Amino acid sequence: MSDFDAIDALLADVGPQAELPPPDVRRELREQARLSKAQVARALGVSPGTVGAWEGGREPSDEIRAKYAYLLDGLAAKFPAGTGQETAPAEDEAEAETEGAGAGEGESASEAGDEVESLAAAEPCVLCGAPARHRVAGFAQHLDPSDCRPATTTPSTVEQPTATQPTAVPSTVEQPAVTQPTAAPSAAEQPTVTQPTPTPARPARGPAKRAFQGQSGPGDLIGQAVQAALAEHRGDVEAALAALLKRAIPDAMRLLDETRKGARYDIVAHPWIPDILRKQTSKGADRIWEARPKWTRHELPPGRHEVTALDINGAYLSALKTHLPLGQLEHSAGFAHDRRRAGVHLITPPEWEHGAVLPNPIGNRDEPGPLWVTEPTLRLLLRLSGPKHALCAPPEIHESYTSGATENLLEKFRVALKEARDTAIADGDEVTLEYVKAMYSKFVSTMGESNYNRELYRPDWMHIIRSQAFANLWMKALKAHDEGLTVVRAMGTDELHVIGDWHRVFPEGRGVTEVKTKDTYTAGGDDSEDTGVMSGEEE
Repeated sequence: MSDFDAIDALLADVGPQAELPPPDVRRELREQARLSKAQVARALGVSPGTVGAWEGGREPSDEIRAKYAYLLDGLAAKFPAGTGQETAPAEDEAEAETEGAGAGEGESASEAGDEVESLAAAEPCVLCGAPARHRVAGFAQHLDPSDCRPATTTPSTVEQPTATQPTAVPSTVEQPAVTQPTAAPSAAEQPTVTQPTPTPARPARGPAKRAFQGQSGPGDLIGQAVQAALAEHRGDVEAALAALLKRAIPDAMRLLDETRKGARYDIVAHPWIPDILRKQTSKGADRIWEARPKWTRHELPPGRHEVTALDINGAYLSALKTHLPLGQLEHSAGFAHDRRRAGVHLITPPEWEHGAVLPNPIGNRDEPGPLWVTEPTLRLLLRLSGPKHALCAPPEIHESYTSGATENLLEKFRVALKEARDTAIADGDEVTLEYVKAMYSKFVSTMGESNYNRELYRPDWMHIIRSQAFANLWMKALKAHDEGLTVVRAMGTDELHVIGDWHRVFPEGRGVTEVKTKDTYTAGGDDSEDTGVMSGEEE
């Protein structure tokens, strides 16, 4: 066979690639069908971030391109042009292309949603109720105040649709009342839109209704799932809860996808991972040390003491607020630490000379020498070596795998779970409470090498979040010590035993910023009773 024959054979095997609509149409078709990125990703065997990249202009190839084209053709047949939602204006395309762009190196801007997001389909303006093409800080509104229509006195202009309105926003964002609207906090430069004052003849009415009535958006996914499970199982609480726990992982990924809409950065769900983050054997572990506390004080002060075992609420939920690397980890060597980046680091930890009263920040480790630690552990050691605490020498950093990072990557996801948890506690709703706990705990535990979560493969995140929970517990132990309490034990993520009036140091309750009593016991003196109580599951 000649060279030309071989080339002809190759060309014969290569068929034409499937045609795809423009990126903005791909997104519009998905949103018209009310499909999340996670749902599309599961059907195609990719990550939600990949679907977002396709909608931002990246082109799939080979077999996956044909599958994606088949899906889009089917959606186009169900939603012909002109019968569904309107296409975004051409002037918005350039803005849409930049939405969700990855962060540059070292950038760590807030993820609180303070940017302008173009909408493929118009939503009711939070100020006037008329269709708006943009969303600011999570609120649909007109960018030009002159576009806002004056509110009428009919009830229909007060009650806004709630199906697409998000409620799981940080508590610092105030939801403006319809009768006296103000610009969203992130759009403070926009003038306030003043609505006409109702005529005196108008009958007296109750308090003005808020633009967002009832629960909807990401937070409502949790409530809807609970109500559907209870309805499916005819009010059988145990059966409904069992069903909810089984679907906690995919539901958590769906919630994550919803809370990431309009975010500044796309999540890289399946990056290249260095060998130190891969399991050494099929049933073994990787080389990352998480610094899990497992410490009990060797000697107590003389006399008998009442010890309180405190339970730290929502340890993993609070740990979702941590510095997470955005993209693929890159190798570097040297002793400098860049606070704009995050990852894992090979360090020689400092000597710890306070083991009689406080646990070692790197946990119980028998072998000396360098070890790989996560970002929270390194930052904790650097903090303790600083002038404020001066408890140890700085760690020696030998090499690192890091990426540009932000502390707020999962903040909206965390807030949605926290608000659902708070509401469930206030209402005595144990079904929702256990469901939410399963969502965030399983989300953390399965984002590594797990067969239960194929949508997100970030073992670096898993180690970092868990280490953050350990670091948070350690800081509570330090706070107790600094406030004059005697620290007796620190275990895992949620167990702290102390002697003394702990109420003046920690607020009591079931909130994530509070602690509750797990047990009390006496220790010391001639009694040989164990000075601790073994921990149960988190919370």
